[in-house]
Amino acid sequence: MNTALKALCLVVYALALASLAGLLPTGTFTRTPWLAAILLLIHALEAVFFLKVLRLYKGTLAASVGLTLLFGVLHWKPLADAHKRSSQDPT
Repeated sequence: MNTALKALCLVVYALALASLAGLLPTGTFTRTPWLAAILLLIHALEAVFFLKVLRLYKGTLAASVGLTLLFGVLHWKPLADAHKRSSQDPT
């Protein structure tokens, strides 16, 4: 499910870019750039509010922020869940 939602985010961004570049027929996907902008805004707010969780990513912080800008909760929530599980594991 997570992979399908990530793919959907990428499709929205790709359609928005194609629409802005004039690569799509006139009148199609006209609201997609707005949807992509709203997604990016929400994901940017997530990056600010969940920076502590983003630091749990095994890669660089910049990569984690970039993934959050693309996928939002689909990126940082699994990190938070894994950290919570490891914190509760007594071994």
